[in-house]
Amino acid sequence: MERIGGETMTLYADLRERLQVNEAMRNIASLPGEFTTKRVKGIIYRYFQATLLDGRAQIYLGPDNEAIRRLIAARQAGAADAQADETLVQRLAAQVIAGGARPVQPDMARIIHRLADSGVFKVGGVLVGSVAFQVLGPHLGVDWVGAARTTQDVDLATDSVAIAVPDIQVDVPATMASLEMGFFPVPRLSPKEPSTSYAIRGKTLRVDLLTPSRKGASAPVFIRRLNAAAAPMKYLDYLVAEPIEAVMLAGTPCLVRVPHPARYALHKLIVSQERDASVADKQAKDLLQARSLIALLQADRPGDLELAWEKLARCGASWVRKAQAASRSEKA
Repeated sequence: MERIGGETMTLYADLRERLQVNEAMRNIASLPGEFTTKRVKGIIYRYFQATLLDGRAQIYLGPDNEAIRRLIAARQAGAADAQADETLVQRLAAQVIAGGARPVQPDMARIIHRLADSGVFKVGGVLVGSVAFQVLGPHLGVDWVGAARTTQDVDLATDSVAIAVPDIQVDVPATMASLEMGFFPVPRLSPKEPSTSYAIRGKTLRVDLLTPSRKGASAPVFIRRLNAAAAPMKYLDYLVAEPIEAVMLAGTPCLVRVPHPARYALHKLIVSQERDASVADKQAKDLLQARSLIALLQADRPGDLELAWEKLARCGASWVRKAQAASRSEKA
């Protein structure tokens, strides 16, 4: 790994803060679409032509009146500010990238940005896997070097138990279709089970939906607030328990939720022990990512590792044994 300069990290912090402010201040000027009118028998009726994930729809507002005119004026007044905000974050992202932070590749960035726009991260979604590892790099002040950051998958984890999550829903299948990139649901071995992955024919890029397994269950779990099924995965509950907000760096950046770095590192140690010989390359990447993160955290934030280890130890002796076994093999 290579350290990113202090000035660039200051810019990254500014970018993250600006994106958080923009999210908190979303208003009618941020809605995709425009106001339209229809005149029927001399009476003007107002509509909002909304741009939705599955196309465009006209939302009827009612006959023209003062309240609707104030709404239109507010949108027009805020449009310039919204454009200025977007230009600012794009400029900050460009400066961070120029300072040595590596952006997410364009196709993957487009998918993640659309998922963010659809509200996936607001209803509990967490990016996991190598794309999360890549996002964590600039957040922690480093650029990962080599195979540790390589991925063609966007893994989106969500807990199927809705606790402390806003009561809104996101349609993941509609979001994938709206990208117009050719995504299709990947059939599972059993035709009775719903798809938990989306892929593009002729490309390796795919999106996988994951959820913590409950009592050894292996069948896909339907997540109501995502309108999609997710594949149960062991140990995932530990990984996504304390997510953080980080910036996905791209031409147009966005906020995403990713696992806590220390939990990510220890989780990689454990899952590496679940790999069999047929996926030795994935096991090697697990250990490389864990080693890179642990070395960085030991130097910069050792307390984070201690706390994450204490919480892992509470999960049971088998978890500890797997992590220790992986640590020994990683040092060999």
